[in-house]
Amino acid sequence: MNHFRYGLLGVGLLSLLLAGQVQAAPQTVRIGLGYVPNVQFTPFYVANKLGYFKAEGLNVTYQHGYVTALIPLLLQGKLDFVVGDPEDVIFARVQGAPLKYTLALYQRSPVTVFSLKNKNIRTASDLRGKTVGIPGPYGSSYLALQAVLASAKLKESDIRLSNIGFTQQQAVRGGQVDAAVGYLNNDVVALQKSGVAVNMLDVSAAYPAVGVGLITTDKTLVGPLGRGTARAIQRGMQLTMQDPARAYALAQPVFGAGGGSINVLRASLPLMRSSMTNQFGLGYNNPANWQKTVKFLQQLGKVKPDAKATDFYSNVLVSKTLR
Repeated sequence: MNHFRYGLLGVGLLSLLLAGQVQAAPQTVRIGLGYVPNVQFTPFYVANKLGYFKAEGLNVTYQHGYVTALIPLLLQGKLDFVVGDPEDVIFARVQGAPLKYTLALYQRSPVTVFSLKNKNIRTASDLRGKTVGIPGPYGSSYLALQAVLASAKLKESDIRLSNIGFTQQQAVRGGQVDAAVGYLNNDVVALQKSGVAVNMLDVSAAYPAVGVGLITTDKTLVGPLGRGTARAIQRGMQLTMQDPARAYALAQPVFGAGGGSINVLRASLPLMRSSMTNQFGLGYNNPANWQKTVKFLQQLGKVKPDAKATDFYSNVLVSKTLR
């Protein structure tokens, strides 16, 4: 009888051990990143290379593509997260999509209006009568330009708007446009690196939106997958800011020679931190900035008047201990 009992006990212990092994099996998290591998995603590549996802019991897979193609995959359950602009969430949620923005990779938008110094465009008012290049009449670039114009009491008809695609650097340098809407941590860095002197207009005062960040569904937002993913990315951000040279060396094999320089990475670092992240953790969403952004979009008629900023973002995944 005792042998029988011990036998049952051994079988029971073995079953528990096997069950524990099954429970400990890593869960896969699927993240959609921007169009191609790029230096701007260094914190994500670092988090994978240094095992931050594995420490959370996760295996991560990255899928690159345009946000317009990645968002449908997120809604279909084929991706768990997508990196995109706040406007991607706002306009999708307005249409009924159960999405929210969480974990801001950039505390403010890197969008800027830049020009050659000899154009003497130093304030928004100086844009009157000028030709301004823009990728197209859509997205964060277009909205930021509208806000900048409004700040100087200008209308779109007060400038000559030119749709130039993503050729801002060439168009400005070659004189096809007087100014262009681009990115201070990319277009401006590239021109300055090549010895070209530029002026930049500060867009953040007129359009205080956060930059790119993590987007997910309402369902994932409340589950353990979300918290583990956010912690891994926060650790990747932390390492990137503490040691950008090491972070670049770890990530560069992923995005390759054409994916951006360490100068672009260094120019991106100030965007990742703010007084709010120092207090509440990396990736924290500033409620005041979101309120101002939503209010501006309401004034444009793109968001219903009764909408609240918290309809579109959440800080629930942000760990305060990772600053």
